Amino acid sequence: MMTPLQAKPTILVVDDTPDNIDLLCAVLEHDYRTKIAVNGERALKIARGESKPDLILLDIMMPGMSGYDVCKALKADPATRDIPVIFVTAMSEVADEQLGLSLGAVDYITKPVSAPIVLARIKTQLSMKRVHDFLRDQNQFLVTEVELRTREIVALQDVTIHTMASLAETRDSETGNHIRRTAHYVKTLAEKLRTHPRFAAFLTDETIELLFKSAPLHDIGKVGIPDRILLKPGRFEPYEMEIMKTHTTLGRDAIMTAERELGIEVDFLKYAKEIAYGHQEKWDGSGYPQGLAGDAIPISARLMAVADVYDALISRRVYKEGMSHEEAVAIITAGRGVHFDPDMVDAFLALQEEFIAIAKRYADSDQDMARKRETLELFTKVADAN
Repeated sequence: MMTPLQAKPTILVVDDTPDNIDLLCAVLEHDYRTKIAVNGERALKIARGESKPDLILLDIMMPGMSGYDVCKALKADPATRDIPVIFVTAMSEVADEQLGLSLGAVDYITKPVSAPIVLARIKTQLSMKRVHDFLRDQNQFLVTEVELRTREIVALQDVTIHTMASLAETRDSETGNHIRRTAHYVKTLAEKLRTHPRFAAFLTDETIELLFKSAPLHDIGKVGIPDRILLKPGRFEPYEMEIMKTHTTLGRDAIMTAERELGIEVDFLKYAKEIAYGHQEKWDGSGYPQGLAGDAIPISARLMAVADVYDALISRRVYKEGMSHEEAVAIITAGRGVHFDPDMVDAFLALQEEFIAIAKRYADSDQDMARKRETLELFTKVADAN
């Protein structure tokens, strides 16, 4: 039994004259399987079927659809445009041949036909088709492989970010949900501002997605703060506050070190650095670590400032209950043009329902707080012992 790889190629013969069909089929019968259509409509139906022909021999002068019309329809359809078409016709003028080739035919044979010429032309075109199909399949394979590798890289980036962020979270009084909430606040705020004249050029779809992925690393530098300070439930002494402030620089430096190890600059790490280093800056220049003011503060860091402060105010901690949404809104409103970019505060005020929804969706449960309390008590005992 003949395998699919050994099966003869299929040629569709399209002609309205039975004698012409019989002649061509006789020429083809030894090397090819044939299908027959006596008009253009039938030819298109066969070409678009499940078992497509490998090549089409197409007459031009037919009732109804001409061969030119059939060729146009074949080449306009993605399902049939790669099937080679050879016109076989009595129309022998140069202009006729030029028109046929311009419509996408690969060859043009005039009647009466010569059997050796027909077979040679078909053999050449089928060889070229096999090469074309191979290259197309290879290209599709490469596209699929690139897409797969890209998904793997993106997944690896996401896992790396969340692993690093979770590491920082284990040593802080905040839960993992803080990371989720602030990331969604940043994304929601950025999407609101994307059409604002001050931010439209920066807040593209790609940038917003990178900000969303980078936001969880805003406090990564806290892994470098001593437990006796990081876990202190009361107010910091002045010197302790200065040490605490270094978490911004420590975070940026940790990300820069990772970037150097990679040997290339990565977009999502660029925004992670900005957010980690600049989210404690204030609009009026009174923040840290650089004392930047106004537009000198990266947009990414300004977005995180609003998100981080809002979540810090409304979220309960092991050592305190959270404020009401209304109280938090009042504090952020008071910080408009002082702590926060005024336009970002305005956007926040317009997004209150969305912020409330995010806070509820990723709220800390009693179980979350209990686990956090146990972790912090363990770290505190270790810190006290040392």
